[in-house]
Amino acid sequence: MNKKYELVNQREDGLWQVRALRDFGFVMAGDLGGWIESEKNLSQDGYCWVYRSAKVYGDAKVYGDAKVYWKAKVYGDAEVYGDAKVYGEAKVYGDAKVYGDAKVYGEAKVYGEAKVYGDAEVYGEAKVYGDAKVYGDAKVYGDAEVYGDAKVYGEAKVYGKAVVTKCLFVQQEKHHITATDAHVFIGCQGHTWKYWFENINEIGRKHNYSTEEINDIEGLLKILRRQIKS
Repeated sequence: MNKKYELVNQREDGLWQVRALRDFGFVMAGDLGGWIESEKNLSQDGYCWVYRSAKVYGDAKVYGDAKVYWKAKVYGDAEVYGDAKVYGEAKVYGDAKVYGDAKVYGEAKVYGEAKVYGDAEVYGEAKVYGDAKVYGDAKVYGDAEVYGDAKVYGEAKVYGKAVVTKCLFVQQEKHHITATDAHVFIGCQGHTWKYWFENINEIGRKHNYSTEEINDIEGLLKILRRQIKS
């Protein structure tokens, strides 16, 4: 096999720096990359790469065309593959998987047996863990936590300090609705269930909803609330 990198500059913690042996993607022969424990952590195939100060170690694997860079860490038995990107100070560990065109960045953490895939993004200080799945065009950010068997999908957005173990997504013509255990997100508005039910008329009028549209949304929220509680 025509190797694309070699291991150089071993550190005291046992990690090696990767150095490209040939051109591939945006990497040029001779470029120094990030740090891995052994070749099992970074595939010699594809355009996958570990950049700069990023670290991949343990039994973690980066393959396909995936990228890990800045100060990101991937470890444990985690896998990052496809065209996925993990960067910033993000951490992916445990048995977690990040793949497809997904992005995990900022100070986000994905761990346990969680999966982030499709075009999904997890960022800020968000956490996705347990058996949770974030996929499609979904975004989880801020201080939000998604865990348990939760599924955040479609064009759903979960943010702020939301804690999610259940999530329902409804695609509306005007604004999409993401309903979780404690919060509802409609467009750029994210509030508790109580706040929505107490202020829905005021919020609706502020965003140019007709009385009929407001009533329709209120009725839909009542249905979603029952489903979330069931």
